[in-house]
Amino acid sequence: MQPEKKLFTFDEIKQKLINYCVYQDRCHAEVEQKMREFVLIPEAKEEIILYLLKENYLNEERFTRSYIRGKFYIKNWGKTKIKMHLKQKGITEKLITKCFDEIDNDDYLKIIAKLYENHFSKQKGLQEYQKKSKTIKHLLSRGFEYENILQVIEN
Repeated sequence: MQPEKKLFTFDEIKQKLINYCVYQDRCHAEVEQKMREFVLIPEAKEEIILYLLKENYLNEERFTRSYIRGKFYIKNWGKTKIKMHLKQKGITEKLITKCFDEIDNDDYLKIIAKLYENHFSKQKGLQEYQKKSKTIKHLLSRGFEYENILQVIEN
């Protein structure tokens, strides 16, 4: 049995969703997910979404750019992992590709080098090739591309 949904007026729900979008950039899917918490007819949902778009509370490109910056510069994720997570949020391939200019290529390679050094140096009691192999696997799991990892290792 589902928990009972609270009843709010249309304006209260609209204000709650405005606050939700102001607190942090959101994508359409997150806003629609949040709307499921409220009892709304489809026309009301549509009207709120259009309002949020018109007033620029909801902006898919701005969301994508801030998501990419956050996941790369704060969490040190690679492009592959970021792209996969954005696709799960319903962001188009075209928009993702367009917004990847948020990541500076030099910064990208520096982060790979830093993560490589950190992970490589922490491994004890292994042969050189084993350390290298485990470190490459680790970087691949963080979403970095094999070509970029090799490029960093060779320099």
